[in-house]
Amino acid sequence: MNTSAQGNKFTVKPRSEFEKFLDKGFIWVTRVLALAIAGILLWIAIEVGIESVPAIQKFGLFRFLSESNWNPVNNIYGVLPQVYGTLVSAFIGLLIAVPIGVGTAILLSENWLPLPIRTVLVFLIELLAAIPSVVYGIWGIFVLIPLLTPLGRSLNGSFGWLPIFSTVPTGPSMFAAGIILSIMTLPIITAISRDALISVPSSLRQAAVGLGATRWETIFKVILPTAFSGIVSAVMLALGRAMGETMAVTMLIGNSNRISPSLFAPANTISSLLANQFAEASGLQISALMYAALILFVLTLIVNVLAEYIVLRVKRL
Repeated sequence: MNTSAQGNKFTVKPRSEFEKFLDKGFIWVTRVLALAIAGILLWIAIEVGIESVPAIQKFGLFRFLSESNWNPVNNIYGVLPQVYGTLVSAFIGLLIAVPIGVGTAILLSENWLPLPIRTVLVFLIELLAAIPSVVYGIWGIFVLIPLLTPLGRSLNGSFGWLPIFSTVPTGPSMFAAGIILSIMTLPIITAISRDALISVPSSLRQAAVGLGATRWETIFKVILPTAFSGIVSAVMLALGRAMGETMAVTMLIGNSNRISPSLFAPANTISSLLANQFAEASGLQISALMYAALILFVLTLIVNVLAEYIVLRVKRL
């Protein structure tokens, strides 16, 4: 909008045809790009679905999800251990990362620390997201696993009667993969939750303090509920990252196609299965791997739909 001052009066100059053309062009470009993103997503789903048709016709849904045997020699395929490993490792990662990430976001959104220190901490946390996953995997092999192995043996010796500690750790395990996923998802949860907390209007905080609320009451009863939708979005994005993470999990989970309740037993995930076998797969095995990828695609879709449902329900309350 162009304005010019004449004395104490302001007159608005009409927008030129070129400016109107630019505005319309920008709107259409954004529409095309938005539709392109949806189209690419649909294209990927269709291509994966088409490639998985032979496996779908042979195994069906129930048999493929309930079968625990993955045997390329005999063309017997089932992804129950991989689905279990995908969900459990992601759950372990979020169980560790969510309280730490949200707590860190609260610390960095309040004025408990001087601004220069907060700025440095925010930069360091966001820098964690830039580290390649293979570096996390190497760190896990040479640092994390040697630390977890004596801990797991101690827990097995003291609480071996519990199913989650029933295995004596010998190396890669579900717990190691869960911890590395918590470290990898921590920057996502912290950064997005912090943005959501900062965007809460200051008038709400001032109103709560004016009514006599303490600082912690203001945080837990006013700020966190107001920023809940943003925090849920952060958790869901982190869950999607955890479920789809490949390289670091492949290096640390053990790649064992069996289900064990023990945290220190080796396991497998769908993404690890794809990374390990796709390069040398042929025939029906390729279709089975595509079918597994389609299952992972559907799982992430269900997670995002549930997240949107939770956010809408909270907004209505």
